[in-house]
Amino acid sequence: MDIPLKSYESAIIDKVAKAASVLSTETYLVGGFVRDKLLNRETDDADFVCVGDAMALATETARQFSPVPKISYFKRFGTAHFKVLLQERNDDGKSEKKYFELEFASARKESYRTDSRKPDVEPGTLTDDQNRRDFTINALAISLNLSDYGKLIDPFQGLKDLHQKIIRTPLEPARTFSDDPLRMLRAIRFAAQLEFRIDENTWKGIQDSAHRIKIVSQERITDEINKILLCPKPSIGFDLLFRSGLLKIIFPALHDLAGAEYKDGQRHKDNFYHTLQVVDNVAKRSDNLWLRWAALLHDIGKPATKKFEEGHGWTFHGHEVVGGKLVPKIFSRFRLPSAEPMRYVKKLVELHLRPISLTKENITDSAIRRLLFDAGDDLDDLMILCEADITSKNKQKVKRYLENFQIVRQRCREVEEKDHIRNWQPPVSGEVIMETFGLPPSKPVGVIKDAIKNAILDGLIPNTYEAAFQLMLEKGNELGLKPKNISS
Repeated sequence: MDIPLKSYESAIIDKVAKAASVLSTETYLVGGFVRDKLLNRETDDADFVCVGDAMALATETARQFSPVPKISYFKRFGTAHFKVLLQERNDDGKSEKKYFELEFASARKESYRTDSRKPDVEPGTLTDDQNRRDFTINALAISLNLSDYGKLIDPFQGLKDLHQKIIRTPLEPARTFSDDPLRMLRAIRFAAQLEFRIDENTWKGIQDSAHRIKIVSQERITDEINKILLCPKPSIGFDLLFRSGLLKIIFPALHDLAGAEYKDGQRHKDNFYHTLQVVDNVAKRSDNLWLRWAALLHDIGKPATKKFEEGHGWTFHGHEVVGGKLVPKIFSRFRLPSAEPMRYVKKLVELHLRPISLTKENITDSAIRRLLFDAGDDLDDLMILCEADITSKNKQKVKRYLENFQIVRQRCREVEEKDHIRNWQPPVSGEVIMETFGLPPSKPVGVIKDAIKNAILDGLIPNTYEAAFQLMLEKGNELGLKPKNISS
């Protein structure tokens, strides 16, 4: 087999070949594993196609392992799946297991209805199975049969496309993308992941078929967007989405950032391509998917706040506030997690201008304390986003901004060491306020709690229970409240 394999990969493939021989079942190693191995890329799974019963092949293969792995059978689709434990490490009391996954499918041919990407399936040959593949680089197969073990079967010159770094459909693009429109997003995602170019005819097919993406479920679209965001250079994928016409359909709010308008000789920057550069800058420093989402959405409020002011030029006042309000709506639309990840992204979008306002001289400890309090454990990620947001081509300007952000970082360290504000909560809680004044959860409780928080952050009172309790009594008196239990 003329592809670079690790020892455990060879051992696993040999077991599949042995099982195929026992069952006299024509079997092939196919798809992404073959592609990635030819590209010397890491992979943790492999797909096998057989002309026959895939579930029987999976069962016989599993018997070759000890202990026998648990198999998941999908009778409706004629597929089966199991994973093999490769190693188990225990570092600092934490157990980490590494698995290799095996997927078995029966060779099939497919036909599609125009209103669905779910095909009608019937048994087929290896040729039928290769014909239904999305791209030539994914239609490669390696025989695991005794008569021609290790032979590469490449009916569409996929190996040549791998060497030339081309994404191309094996059949006519219009048919490929009309049958399953998700393949358009996959083409762009592979182009971004592998840094390949899309064949001209295939590219035209994507542009012509873009409207068909509407029949694809939001979950599948979001999965592809996340994979593009996790690429080493996400801008490749988002630029292709924009130029293909797909972005306008699947992410109109991001598409609306594009373009630069002139008025009275003044022009604002193209906020779409600025955003892509910010995402790339973040990607160089962090693999955190949600930090990359924050970079993608940091200027999402600009179209709604764009205004031309005479004598000043283009402004986007309050775009961080508007953007923060849009984040929950975008997360809901994309079926993204609505709890912690959404709050994290919303926070970073709302705060992404704050550090730049703190780069001036003689900034107060109060302002730094507020940043520390509002950012909490996400301060370092916020600073990465802010530094990534510097996309000027003026090297001196970039240097000055980065130096200013280092000053902010240093000031944050100094104030934190002194005041311990990160993840801090006011010493008098809402429960104490309610108990003292005999109040239910209500607006006055929030007013008093905010007054205590602001007074401590502004340095007006010390960060102690006694000072906070005294201010609580004073604010309660201003609101006409009488304490019920001074002993608190």
